[in-house]
Amino acid sequence: SPLHTWWSQRPPTAGAAVMATGILSVALHQTGYETLSRIALALACASWLALAAAFTARLLWDRARWIKEAATPAALTAIAATTVLGTRFTTLGWETLAKALLDLAALLWPCLLIVVVRHWHPRMPGAVFLACVATQGLAVLGATLAAAESSAWLAHTALVLFWLGLVLYVIALTRFDLRQVVHGVGDHWVAGGALAISALAGSKLIAADSSRLYLWNDDDTSALRTVTVALLVLDLAWYATLLVSEIGWPRPHYDVRRWATVFPLGMTAAATLSVADAVDVPWLKTPGEVLLWIAVAAWLAVTAGAVWAYTHPIDRTAADVGTEPGSAAGTDVRSTTQR
Repeated sequence: SPLHTWWSQRPPTAGAAVMATGILSVALHQTGYETLSRIALALACASWLALAAAFTARLLWDRARWIKEAATPAALTAIAATTVLGTRFTTLGWETLAKALLDLAALLWPCLLIVVVRHWHPRMPGAVFLACVATQGLAVLGATLAAAESSAWLAHTALVLFWLGLVLYVIALTRFDLRQVVHGVGDHWVAGGALAISALAGSKLIAADSSRLYLWNDDDTSALRTVTVALLVLDLAWYATLLVSEIGWPRPHYDVRRWATVFPLGMTAAATLSVADAVDVPWLKTPGEVLLWIAVAAWLAVTAGAVWAYTHPIDRTAADVGTEPGSAAGTDVRSTTQR
């Protein structure tokens, strides 16, 4: 069917749609919009199941394509999307399901991460930061489950992943092509989104502590608070910079990588709301909710673009290719489409 053909051609970047929708569900839950949150969660779950089926089918019957796609940074969206859903399931009290998703993500993480990092090179698009996002996604889910189940070992493991994620961010930053801020087609926003999920992980680690567990001493707590707040400030700085670049150099056309724009928008909102609670700064909740509705508006716009792209398959060739901006293949296809 046309729908099956269209779906089978989705690049790994399409996993960002699950990440974006899932984090909106988390942020809507944080602000009390439970009905909208559950609708977003249902959409995210349906998309995750479809992508998981495609992932498995390619692994079993199209191994060459699976191996090729596994070497791209976008492959790590599978891990990040899984951890985002697991985090939302934990807030619903579905801890058994959340633990199953954590196990699945933890199983995939080292395999995909090693393959992806080995293929890093200079001047990469924003997807390079997905190594940090996937790692911090594990930290967020681990810390959230640790708080729900009073598990000290899980919290300490999440702390290790938190610091590792920051190291991966710094290394990814040296590979990132800063020209993407002006010319990127959507995934350049992950440069800020990686900091947002890092701030969220820090806030979850702070919240996981209790008098019964006594995870961190005063110095540890102080360091975590300082780093978490600093990460949020840096994320907001990236947010402002990227927003100005979008205004100065508009890119209104649809590209599947635009889902990687929506995810950082939603993650920044979720991180702001979570940090507000973790460090006891109530006034942050208002800007956090404003950022949430900006993310919701962006989600609706990108969804409309995806629907338009599906109904105009000939005109969307460039968006389906999934090549890195500036590559020869991407340039050729875009030129052909424009002609």
